[in-house]
Amino acid sequence: MDNLIHKLKLIVIDASLRNKILFILAALVLFRVLAIIPIPGINILRLEQFFSNNQFFGLLNIFSGGGLANLSIVMLGVAPYITASIIMQLMTIIHPRLKELYHEEGGAGRKKFIQYSRLLTVPLAIVQGFGLLALLSSQGIIEHLSLFERLVNVIVITAGSVLLMWVGELISEFGIGNGVSIIIFAGIVASVPTTMQQLIFTFNVAQLPLYIGFSIAALLIVSGIVFITEAERPIPITYAKRIRGQRVYGGIATYLPLRLNQAGVIPIIFALSILLFPQMVANFLANIDNSVIKAISSFLIAVLQNPFVYSSIYFILVFFFTYFYTAVTFDPDSISSNLQKSGAFIPGVRPGQTTSSYIARILNRITLVGATFLGIVAVLPLIMQGITGIAAFAIGGTALLIAISVVLDLVKKIDAQISMREY
Repeated sequence: MDNLIHKLKLIVIDASLRNKILFILAALVLFRVLAIIPIPGINILRLEQFFSNNQFFGLLNIFSGGGLANLSIVMLGVAPYITASIIMQLMTIIHPRLKELYHEEGGAGRKKFIQYSRLLTVPLAIVQGFGLLALLSSQGIIEHLSLFERLVNVIVITAGSVLLMWVGELISEFGIGNGVSIIIFAGIVASVPTTMQQLIFTFNVAQLPLYIGFSIAALLIVSGIVFITEAERPIPITYAKRIRGQRVYGGIATYLPLRLNQAGVIPIIFALSILLFPQMVANFLANIDNSVIKAISSFLIAVLQNPFVYSSIYFILVFFFTYFYTAVTFDPDSISSNLQKSGAFIPGVRPGQTTSSYIARILNRITLVGATFLGIVAVLPLIMQGITGIAAFAIGGTALLIAISVVLDLVKKIDAQISMREY
């Protein structure tokens, strides 16, 4: 407790750290203001009915940061930017030049890579915005609009998505933590009062055991996520002794920490982005006046609404993206090369390619544990929904998973800033 009070005092006293936190708060206030400005032509009553029991749009609303529930000018949220980032990282496997740009050209290469993701965000936002507006118009949620009015709406929500992407990058640059993740977290937190209000008003004494069970499960999930996120596998490192003049350098024993879950919350975000896309397409095709297309869309909707199929695909995607993102962001060859250049080695392992293979083997083993746990935690709320029949549990579980990971990452980065200033 004393340590927490000490850190809070440092945050208040240190002008630079205080300004970063205030900048994040100001950016989030701007985001929440944008999230309550609706696009024109909305039928409020039909909108509320549509969102009341629709799990798919409830999950999509998480990625919009709560902007979709109001059909605001930022209704797409950061989803187009996330999709663009997924496509670009998949392209690093296919295109050698992009892989070289991302891994080997340092900060300048990363900047170019991020710029390509930004440029790709614009056409994706246009396509997603047009499809979403067409789907909502077919449901009678958006009143009949002329072609020009629809075009204006698409331009407005595309601009809103690009603006939100820019705000997220400003948070990453001038604040603390990952801006995109913080925006998603802000939308989750903003929906908590409404969710609590609904639970209070719809409370039924007969469902008390379910609420108690859900609370226990939530505590276990929180504990498990914190444990897995903090867990690491240390690899012993020894620096060789070097003599310069009359002084001896090196001979220090330390370790290389490999986290059990290197990817953090990113696999969940990637998996949901991929999983939501076919559902959006199927819902859009269901409104086309063609018997063949309607039959195909009905089949896709039926398959994706099957809890077993949905949970299985979700688990596989989370598992895959945990390995994929770890492989993209963590390069054993680079670690091995840096160790060799600094005169460090792993005891009992030859420097060079042998060290790289050793690190890669350990990384694959611990990622298996992290990916399996993350996949189980992701589908556990869906299993609870199948048992209890309460859809809010599934959405709440996904939101809880993202929120905990973002908070842990933010706390670590604030601790790092405080430690740097203390030293």
